[in-house]
Amino acid sequence: MAAIERVPDVVFKTRVRDESVPGPNPYRWEDKTTQDIFGGKKVVVFSLPGAFTPTCSSNHLPRYEELYEEFKAQGVDQIICVSVNDAFVMFQWGKQIGAKNVFLLPDGNGEFTRKMGMLVDKANLGFGMRSWRYSMLVNDGKIEKLFAEPGYSDNCPTDPFETSDADTMLAYLKGTESQGVSEPRLEFVG
Repeated sequence: MAAIERVPDVVFKTRVRDESVPGPNPYRWEDKTTQDIFGGKKVVVFSLPGAFTPTCSSNHLPRYEELYEEFKAQGVDQIICVSVNDAFVMFQWGKQIGAKNVFLLPDGNGEFTRKMGMLVDKANLGFGMRSWRYSMLVNDGKIEKLFAEPGYSDNCPTDPFETSDADTMLAYLKGTESQGVSEPRLEFVG
């Protein structure tokens, strides 16, 4: 299988605050391309199975939030959390968690996740198609490092959380990562 070298080209359907929109919900739809999000920036991306789920809410997102300044000190321009959830769910989750530094990027149709080769069936949990848990360092659209959780499979009975965490990525950026983290086997799915 060929490893993916660049993040796939997709259009993300996002909602942005716009005070010119009347009423109690001043948001409008805005398409953001892969180039808009990754072009000319050093970005840490982490992807998880779903907003409001236990590990994602108690550890995965909060730890990236907590270490935000340390990531910035390593030259990271932005931290992005991708999930196969719609913009409304991602907004409410961020509000509940108190996410202020991590950009929550909805992949509502799962297109980015599918093209990354990370879309898995979680029908065993009633989730449908979701993202496998992973993190990556992306520099101007080029994937420099990817940490994928072990055991990638449909309807996996467990939810591994060993290598896509904030501490592993930060250690990598600082050059202090532990040895033995294997490169993922990814294939571009067009």
